[in-house]
Amino acid sequence: MPITPVLQFGTSRFLQAHADLFLSEALPGERPVTVVQTSGDPARTGRLQALARGYEVRIEGISNGRKISETRRSDAVARGLSIDADLAEVTRIVAEEARVVLSNTGDAGFRPRPEDRESRFNAAMSYPAKLGHLLRPRFEAGGAPPQIMPTELIQNNGTTLRGLVLDAVSQSDRTYRDWLADEVVWVNSLVDRIVSEPLEPAGAVAEPYALWAIEAQPRLALPCTHPCIQIVSDLGPIERRKLFILNLGHTWIVSDWLARGREGARFVRDVMADADWSARLSRLFADEVLPAFVAAGEADGVADYIEVTKERFANPFLDHKLQDIAQNHGEKLERRIGAFLDWARANGDTGAKPQLSAALERSDA
Repeated sequence: MPITPVLQFGTSRFLQAHADLFLSEALPGERPVTVVQTSGDPARTGRLQALARGYEVRIEGISNGRKISETRRSDAVARGLSIDADLAEVTRIVAEEARVVLSNTGDAGFRPRPEDRESRFNAAMSYPAKLGHLLRPRFEAGGAPPQIMPTELIQNNGTTLRGLVLDAVSQSDRTYRDWLADEVVWVNSLVDRIVSEPLEPAGAVAEPYALWAIEAQPRLALPCTHPCIQIVSDLGPIERRKLFILNLGHTWIVSDWLARGREGARFVRDVMADADWSARLSRLFADEVLPAFVAAGEADGVADYIEVTKERFANPFLDHKLQDIAQNHGEKLERRIGAFLDWARANGDTGAKPQLSAALERSDA
């Protein structure tokens, strides 16, 4: 097998249509990725094999006012392994080959488990505990410290993963813990792309928009160069755009939909097809959201981001159900709209925000 400098934990359709597709497009003719299945689900064995054969990603949506429907092929994956059946080979790759370790295990993968305290590797461990065990042979062999690049949607995901790994190996010797803490490169990033459905046995359907924002730091080494990858000095402004424009917009739409008795729309795209509803959303962004970014000194590029967000909402191919967005609606109202209003006031934006205030008031009714 060829040497694979990128070791990826997780077979998610998101990674198939995001990082793996970027690597395939940026490095044609190369197959730099080994994918490791961490779930132990036997139903996914066929997916591992299909990933290594190459797969298709259907890109469907609106970009710059133009409807997009195209198919791209991804050939970045050289092999697929199972953490259960192929532990020895996974350990060898971590020790000898991997320069970059990617992951997308979800919140559940990061969550500590009782098995994490066991002295020997256990496939039931959390991802951070597994990583703590798998990196040990590399340290003992004197290998170069790798770069760890989680893509989980957790704020400061690299820093968070570092802390979880160090906690999982807290009983290990000090030299190993110091190597993990000070020599291994832990990368914070933010990823964004709606990947709406899987293709079988591998592949996915995704929107045109894609972003992999990576926080700059010493010794950072990009796995590839791609138009969708951005190096930024601070992830904060990008996180706020996503939370206070994209996510806030979704939550406001659902609040309005609930106030209508769940009538008038089923999908987000239905809202954008309603001229009055869509115009109210546009006014919300222009009159209530944008001024806060101006006041905070973060207005550069925000108007363009709002336009892209509205295109994403209007995607005619995406069945983004309002009912699904409405889950945990009260919590989302506070985290997206309530937190935005607090942030706006803290930055000196004291302008009236009637539509957002009404959404919060309805939650208390």
